[in-house]
Amino acid sequence: MSTVLKAQTRTNERHSQLSELRSEGDVPAVVYGYNVENTPVSVESKSFLKVMREVGRNGVISLDLEGKKLNVILHEYQEDPIRKEVIHADFLAVDMSVEIEANVRVELSEDAAGVKSGGVLQHILHELTITAKPDDIPEVIEVDISGLEIGESVTVADVRGNYSVVINHEDEESIAAITPPREEEAETENAGEASTEGQAEEK
Repeated sequence: MSTVLKAQTRTNERHSQLSELRSEGDVPAVVYGYNVENTPVSVESKSFLKVMREVGRNGVISLDLEGKKLNVILHEYQEDPIRKEVIHADFLAVDMSVEIEANVRVELSEDAAGVKSGGVLQHILHELTITAKPDDIPEVIEVDISGLEIGESVTVADVRGNYSVVINHEDEESIAAITPPREEEAETENAGEASTEGQAEEK
C-alpha cells in the first residue's frame, strides 16, 4: 500500500506567490507523466518530509490531488543551499506495470581488506542508472567491498546478478577500487627530487 501525500493545485506562478507558499510551510511542486497533464501543485512541507522518510528517495507515493489518486515518485527536487530546505519538487506519475529509469544510490558496505593494509578506497560510481517497474526500484544498491585487496576493484558485472533490475551500465565500469598506499605522496616526492636535481645541474 502506497503512502498518501495530499496536494493542492495552484494557478499563480509568480515569485511572490511561491515565496508566500513557502513561508506558510508548503512546497511548490509540479506533477506530470502517466494519465495527468503537467499540473502545478503544492504539498505541505512537514507531510512531504514525513512521506519521504517513510518511502525513501525512489519509493512510490499515492498523491491525493484533491480527490484524484496518482501513483508518483519524486523525480527531482531543489534545495535551499543555506537552509537545506526543499523549495521545489517534481513528481512523476507512473504506470505501475511499466518499467522506468531511475538513479539509485550506491552504498559501500563492510571495510575493505586492502584499506586495512594501508590502501586507499576510491568510490567511483556513487549512483547507478537502472530500469525497473516502480515497485521494484531499490532504495540503495549495496556493494560488499570486504574482500577487496590493494590493486583490486569491484565492477558493475560483480553486482549485476544481485538485483532483479536492469543496470544500465557496462560490465567493466568500476564502482570502487583500492589503490596502493602513499601513491600521491610518492609522486610528489619524485617530482621534488627531480626539481632538486635540475637545479643542481644548472649550477
